[in-house]
Amino acid sequence: MSVLSFFCRAREFRQRLEASRDRLYRVAYSWCHEPWLADDLVQLTLEKALSRSAQLRELEKLDGWLFSILHHCWMDHLRRNRPMVDIDEIPQVEEITPQDVCHESEIIDRVRQAVAGLPIGQRQVLTLVDLEGFSYNEVAAILDIPVGTVMSRLNRARRALMAPLLDLKPHIRLVKVK
Repeated sequence: MSVLSFFCRAREFRQRLEASRDRLYRVAYSWCHEPWLADDLVQLTLEKALSRSAQLRELEKLDGWLFSILHHCWMDHLRRNRPMVDIDEIPQVEEITPQDVCHESEIIDRVRQAVAGLPIGQRQVLTLVDLEGFSYNEVAAILDIPVGTVMSRLNRARRALMAPLLDLKPHIRLVKVK
């Protein structure tokens, strides 16, 4: 490329850049709805186009190239100005907090340990009646023991659980009631 053709191309490039300013502004304004920001985006676009003019091989593709630069400037602006919210200012939507979940897990572990400490006969009756909701007659049939034995084992199991779990009383709810 001769020096003369370089200067001619450079002059034509600058003229076409200037002619594109209004179209770039209209598009930028339609994206951001702020006159000052649209003007800044166009200015930045033209600045980048001038500094990178050697990247444009064919002058016929100038419009697409300019609007691509404008798009990148707009995306950069959005990334830089992404609204930040202080996490402490976010209202808590969930009623259950991680502390609640942890506390509930600790209660469950204590109840499981207390139930595991019961003799097997009491544990069977307690789990079948209180957790699975079987009637005394059904438990008696399942374990092949008299109904009176079911009732006495259940009574002893509940009393045995009272002492180790007494401090949890406000936190423990009935699992099933029939």
